[in-house]
Amino acid sequence: MKHIRFIVIISALILITGCHNPQETSNILTAQEYAPVTSDDFRTNVQIGQVYLYGEEHSNETMLKMEFKLWHDYYHNKGMRHLFIELPYYSAEYLNQWMHSDNDDILNQLYRDIKGTQNQTQTVLDFYKKIKAECPETIFHGIDVGHQYKITGERFLKDILKQGYDKSSEKYKRALLCIEQGKKYYGPNDIESEKDHAYRENAMVENFIREYQQLNGADIMGIFGGAHINLEGMNYKTAQVPCMANQLKNYFTDSLHSEMLPYAIDIIQMNGKDYQAFYFGKVDINGFKDLQYRKVWRLKDAYDDFKDHPVKNNVLPYGNYPMPVEVGNIYILEYGKTDGTIIKECHRADGHVWNNKLVTQEIQL
Repeated sequence: MKHIRFIVIISALILITGCHNPQETSNILTAQEYAPVTSDDFRTNVQIGQVYLYGEEHSNETMLKMEFKLWHDYYHNKGMRHLFIELPYYSAEYLNQWMHSDNDDILNQLYRDIKGTQNQTQTVLDFYKKIKAECPETIFHGIDVGHQYKITGERFLKDILKQGYDKSSEKYKRALLCIEQGKKYYGPNDIESEKDHAYRENAMVENFIREYQQLNGADIMGIFGGAHINLEGMNYKTAQVPCMANQLKNYFTDSLHSEMLPYAIDIIQMNGKDYQAFYFGKVDINGFKDLQYRKVWRLKDAYDDFKDHPVKNNVLPYGNYPMPVEVGNIYILEYGKTDGTIIKECHRADGHVWNNKLVTQEIQL
């Protein structure tokens, strides 16, 4: 069975944003001319290349090393130049300016802008420096809402005016639109309970399509948080709308490839045979029955060894996994119960549907 793989790379810097002057509203409205096409029009009228999205845990050193290795290979062996990241439009534009500069002043300023965030780490800084050193023609595309809009966003507007762009330029209008997205996402009080996560997810999809429409069918790679790349998943925290990758598959269909990068690679023995096992982390399910958490591994090259095993009356929807599920794979699930008991299950992905949802089925060992 044909499956869709999505490779998303999550950009390591996440910025926070600000306000603009009332007289600039007309430019924001004009920016709607850059609104993305519908999925039907996109497939009909836009040249489409391959889209490889990789999911990460932000600032995870192991994953950042994998991401650089992947991008280095795409860049040098497949000629890719466009890297989509989980940053606002203006932050990625600053990175592109930095790529052509002879110092790190711009990068260091971005680093200071994100003070207190998960991504202000030396590991993230080194990741970008390696890209500049070894993949110098990289072009960054930021598709997130306007994080750091009061800091980075406002500075970008002033800087591009100094560079000769006017308020009717695409750069200025795109930056204003991104700032407005940030203000809507964070809400008037910028507190966690008021963040509009569903709005952010939809805006990321629109921004992604808007960026891609300009690339004439180029193959691209993207790096994003794992919550944004599950092809069957819903948006982060509130689960109100399909997540970014779940929506993008309607645009890119078989050209979209999604893969969650593993936290670690272990060895698990099954029926006397050792298998490489890719660990994708622990999911907090406290409050569901008497369970506290679920850990997930995917066994490498194990499907043929278990494809004929009978199944039990126990399923798990793809959307409950912390990464995209692919048909033709074997998954190991470990559940921790409130009484300290550990339960392990072996699941097979055959493309089985239960209650209109794709699910894995537990198999008998």
